[in-house]
Amino acid sequence: MAHNLRVYNTLTKQKQPFKTVVDNEVTMYVCGPTVYKPSHIGHMVGPVIFDTVKRYLTYLGNTVTWVVNITDVDDKLIIRARELNTTVKELAEKMTDDYLKCLNRLNVATNDPAGIDHLPRATEHIPEMIDIMRGLIDKGYAYAAGGDVYFDVLKDDDYGKLCNRDPEQMEAGARIEVTDKKRNPGDFAMWKASKPGEPTWDSPWGPGRPGWHIECSAMSMKLLGKTLDIHGGGLDLQFPHHENELAQSESFTGQPFANAWMHNGLLKMGTAKMAGSVGNVVNIVDLLQRHNPETVRFLLLSTHYRSPIEYSDERLEEVARSLQGFYRFFETYERITGESFYRLPAFSKDQMEAYLGNLPKSHQDKWRGEFHRLMNDDFNTGGAVGVLFEMLTSMNRCIALWKLETENHPEQLEILKTAALMLRELSQILGLFWAPIERPTSGDDKLVCGLMQLLIDLRAEARKAKNFSLGDQIRKRLTELGVTLEDRPNGTIWRKE
Repeated sequence: MAHNLRVYNTLTKQKQPFKTVVDNEVTMYVCGPTVYKPSHIGHMVGPVIFDTVKRYLTYLGNTVTWVVNITDVDDKLIIRARELNTTVKELAEKMTDDYLKCLNRLNVATNDPAGIDHLPRATEHIPEMIDIMRGLIDKGYAYAAGGDVYFDVLKDDDYGKLCNRDPEQMEAGARIEVTDKKRNPGDFAMWKASKPGEPTWDSPWGPGRPGWHIECSAMSMKLLGKTLDIHGGGLDLQFPHHENELAQSESFTGQPFANAWMHNGLLKMGTAKMAGSVGNVVNIVDLLQRHNPETVRFLLLSTHYRSPIEYSDERLEEVARSLQGFYRFFETYERITGESFYRLPAFSKDQMEAYLGNLPKSHQDKWRGEFHRLMNDDFNTGGAVGVLFEMLTSMNRCIALWKLETENHPEQLEILKTAALMLRELSQILGLFWAPIERPTSGDDKLVCGLMQLLIDLRAEARKAKNFSLGDQIRKRLTELGVTLEDRPNGTIWRKE
């Protein structure tokens, strides 16, 4: 474990040295979606950020176990299933499948040890929830009333510590479920008595279903233990979900629930949060028809994870243009060295340092140190992305030297290869440049690609017939439109600048 890693803890409101329950082993729980509608880009923010957190912690030499829950029973699911004339189970399975496919498209693995390790469903852990509720009732923190079970917030002396507010302040700012079953207005339901047509399970308090907050306490403690190293989620979950989750978990175990609470900023469209309830969502499946998955991931990591992310098509287009510089470098690198950047080994931290230790000092630089400094400062991915651009500028300068003065700078090629290995090493931590880019598959894009290939073929035919003026005119007109043609031994490629 690198002892200079510091993480901002929402509970203490400050950055603190990152410590784990067990040395070199990290347990991380991140709240997942309620699967009642197709996944939108807002659902991807947390997974991409915490995927990067796991990558960096693993890179530092830790074993990381990462859990993301699936809420597959909830009021929203029940209402939506009725609207679609289907069952809650069928709807949840379909939307869960959509969610997992979207994660994989953004390089968040769901079927690989490098990514999410467990994706527990709430409906598969009802017995564990009942055990916690029974224990809380026995300890006096919860009570049964008319088939429901409620947590008594006034019995928990430090309830509200995550939000730094007292129960009365939180009641004033929240939508409180009004019922005469409660002792206090702020008490929250852990078990809800069944209603006609709803999914139900047996319990000591009669048939019913779990509330939202109890699900995460049960699943996290079963899979990761009583104290988590990291509990993550969106800032909008801080209250009531995480506050209630913390209260019931610590009241049940008598131990700290999480060493560090990490909350990521929310995706914004203008001034509004992107959310299904607001009606301004952009579904991932539709978005990836227009934009490359790597562009979307790059956008989500281009700012500090605790800051809001400004979303727009214009912003994505801007990100896509900035990435073109890297893709051009990868093409140039392969032409010069005969090696594909994507096939370079992704060294671990120790492997890279061993490799660098055998090279002349001129081959080493400050990039890795600055990258680590930024990531050790509360996982500053926005700053780390800036380091990649600095590397790109230096590597292009190295290529220019190699091309212009090969005799005077023979070492430039070896420096370039070392720098490319560093870029590969550091970009893998961010989950970037994992494979050659895939073109979007929308109908408009296919039309553009087809027309471009037609122009390339016409230009080739003109040159073959020694009609060079027509060939030059095609290139000139395309350049005016911001399209560059690049002739290679195996054909001509085009790119939009």
